[in-house]
Amino acid sequence: MSVLILALAAGAVVGLALGALGGGGSVLAVPALIYLLGLTPAAATTASLIIVTVTSATGLVAHARDGNVAWLTGALFAAAGIIPAFLAGAATAHLPQTALTATFAVLAALAALRMLRPATAEAPHEVRPVKAAAVGGGLGVVTGFLGVGGGFLAVPALVSVLGLRMRQAAGTSLLVISINSLAALAARAGTGGELRWEVIGPFAAAAVLAAWDGKRLAMKVSGGALQRIFAFVLLAVAALMLADTFA
Repeated sequence: MSVLILALAAGAVVGLALGALGGGGSVLAVPALIYLLGLTPAAATTASLIIVTVTSATGLVAHARDGNVAWLTGALFAAAGIIPAFLAGAATAHLPQTALTATFAVLAALAALRMLRPATAEAPHEVRPVKAAAVGGGLGVVTGFLGVGGGFLAVPALVSVLGLRMRQAAGTSLLVISINSLAALAARAGTGGELRWEVIGPFAAAAVLAAWDGKRLAMKVSGGALQRIFAFVLLAVAALMLADTFA
């Protein structure tokens, strides 16, 4: 099968997941780039950052049009993650490829387990700036180090730490992810990593277009059912990556 067809198919799956779930779909981008399209882990995480930036920025425009972005709150939350994202992005060039793959697999498994956990209602609480800064910094590290947007982490954090409504948190998380991804990309510029645009271009384009279909799918299928299916897929991907790393 040609690289173009594989890139389009993988991008469509990632876009559907992003559109249907509002976050977490980018976790599939890195394993797809490694195992389907033959990129090294370092090149895959850099390519994923480009794809995540494009899809997040596109989704941000749609959410902003609907009034679901808390601009000041999101900018302050993202500011805490800029330096960690930059430093983590620069550090990846000095890490073993197996370490990147194993860490990514563990993150994917944790994300899947979080999705399978029943949602609990958040009690009213006071916003704590120090905690918000710590969570924002941690999200920046995840984005810079592993090349994922971290929507599955950002949305719950914006709800529980900053008290945003779920719909507003989903839109604001795209602002946070876009800023952190750009910071991580800036750190990786000039590091000599391979950028295969014949893969990245079709992948990103398919993800952006499929995200709109994902939104329509979410209106027809139970959100809980979609989340459980995606979580089990993530667990399977994580298991395969760990098995390959330690084989």
